[in-house]
Amino acid sequence: MTDEDDTREQGVEFGDVEDELESMDYPIDHETVIERHGDAEIGLPDGSASLGEVLEPLQDEEQNYQDADELKTMVKNMVGDDAVGREGYSDRGPSTEPDDNGDDAESL
Repeated sequence: MTDEDDTREQGVEFGDVEDELESMDYPIDHETVIERHGDAEIGLPDGSASLGEVLEPLQDEEQNYQDADELKTMVKNMVGDDAVGREGYSDRGPSTEPDDNGDDAESL
């Protein structure tokens, strides 16, 4: 397991940003997070984005974060589909559901 694997959560690579989030004084308001750490980069499967970009849709809301876990959860919620791997991918075996022809996938 790499260091990157240790800090990746639900498709989001917090990296050094995680330490910054942990070291802030909570509760903290949304505006302060953006002012202090908006330029911090988080990794996504298809590249990266700044914390400010991810949280930008919340700029008009009066949001307060009680702790780092709450803030990280909000980040994971806001990246949405950007943090998901291949769409429709499953690591499960072939389906046993009949396909459109009525044939079982296993019999193909």
